[in-house]
Amino acid sequence: MTAMENLGSLWNSIQAWLFPMLEDELGELDEKHREFISVCELSSPQAYVDSYRWVGNGCPPASRLALCKAFIAKAVWDFPTTRDLIDAVRHRPTLRRLCGWETLKGVPSESTFSRAFSIFADDQLPQRIQEAMIKKHYGDKIAGHISRDGTAVHGREKAAKKTPKVITQPDQEAEPTRLQIQLQRSLDENLADLPGDCDWGTKKDSKGKKQTWRGFKLHLDAIDGDIPISWVLTSASLHDSQAAIPLAQMSAGRVISLYDLADAAYDAKEIRQMSERLGHVALIDHNPRRGEKRQFTPSQAVRYRQRNSAERVNSHLHDNHGGRHVRVRGAVKVAAHLGFGLLVIAVEQLLKLLS
Repeated sequence: MTAMENLGSLWNSIQAWLFPMLEDELGELDEKHREFISVCELSSPQAYVDSYRWVGNGCPPASRLALCKAFIAKAVWDFPTTRDLIDAVRHRPTLRRLCGWETLKGVPSESTFSRAFSIFADDQLPQRIQEAMIKKHYGDKIAGHISRDGTAVHGREKAAKKTPKVITQPDQEAEPTRLQIQLQRSLDENLADLPGDCDWGTKKDSKGKKQTWRGFKLHLDAIDGDIPISWVLTSASLHDSQAAIPLAQMSAGRVISLYDLADAAYDAKEIRQMSERLGHVALIDHNPRRGEKRQFTPSQAVRYRQRNSAERVNSHLHDNHGGRHVRVRGAVKVAAHLGFGLLVIAVEQLLKLLS
């Protein structure tokens, strides 16, 4: 049985058995409840919280599984703050019981939520859950296209001070660029080299207008069906092209794909070489750089339109799943906050493939 067939079988079981059983016990479930249940069933967070079990020392901690599900609920309902999430859990019995708290008294304090989120962020829990879910439910299916794009993430902290650039003397040999070095390194080495401090970034929008923001930048790969499969959070000032090779390495370890689609910001020889090394065809919009712009052939132009997939995922994240409500500080916590939102989007879009 293929991964997609297993996914279809699981979805049929959820619809035919789990939803009716929960409605008998909890009452009618609305669309958001069903979406939340689907995300929890497909992502299986219970498989990743065993390491947080109480080992007998000190007071037993609050249920990490319930807290993890609560942060998934925060992304599903797009609650702006953790306090809003806690209020919803306390005043909505169905949501509270779906998370795993049988009584109102069992819901922990805001400080407990905060400590648990810090632990999840340090362990990259949402990222690990999404990676495993993509491999399990999409793994052996070939993705026609990978769409790559970056989007602004506004931060709530001061921008880090810039380190002065080292000026190369005319008679000195130029050092290799980051892209040239990335081709020779592993994924972990490339990820460790990317800056993650909060700073200022500038980017042109779809209408050619410049936007400036303080915070971070989310670099994302999405496949056909608007399914986010891999992503990296960096400083806002990092150029889109600098994250392309690590993203390509990450995505190649999760799905099999054929075409890499990207805009002119990714028009670099090294990025095309990485696509060739992975056995992909790179369709990257040409950056004329004061020269004459090379146009796509008609067939390439039709295929290149699929690149909007990454833009739609970014828009969906900002509008519906927490992208505009970043209240935490530090790249690690911001990445975890966005990670729960992207996990929800991945499940939504995977299920749409079945309809």
